[in-house]
Parts: sequence; structure tokens; C-alpha cells
Amino acid sequence: MRVILWVYVLATLVTFAAYAIDKHRAATRRWRIPELHLHLLALIGGWPGALAAMKLIRHKNRKGRFLLVTGAIVLLHAGAWAVYLLRG
Repeated sequence: MRVILWVYVLATLVTFAAYAIDKHRAATRRWRIPELHLHLLALIGGWPGALAAMKLIRHKNRKGRFLLVTGAIVLLHAGAWAVYLLRG
């Protein structure tokens, strides 16, 4: 369990940083981080960082499809935790 929590913490920090880098690159018209990569970071446990970045630095918070996929990732994690916790 402890390892899983550390994966979440690390993935969250890396994901938030990736969003911040991508936003900076967008503002300076440089090469961007592909949305698929941002989604994969969220999927491996960085979804709290993704949500925080979307709220705090207002990045990727208006793209409907992107929000839909991010929401699905959050629900997937919530469901997995629910199953894990309910099974004891």
C-alpha cells in the first residue's frame, strides 16, 4: 500500500510539472507535450496533479474532449479504489 501511495505522489508531481511546462510552451509557441502523454501521466496515478494544474494554472480546462478523458481517468481510479477498499 505504501508503494502505491508513493507512486501517486510522484506521478502527481510529475504530471503537474508536465502541465506547467506545456502551458509555458504554449505561451511561447514552442513544441508542446502531446495530450496523449498528459493523459498517460494522469492514468498512472497523476490525476490529482492534472486536476490541480487544470484549476491552479488554468491549463487544458476548456477543451471538452480532453476534460472528458481526464474525467474518465479520475472515475476509473475512484472505482478501482472503491473496489480495493470494499474488498478489504
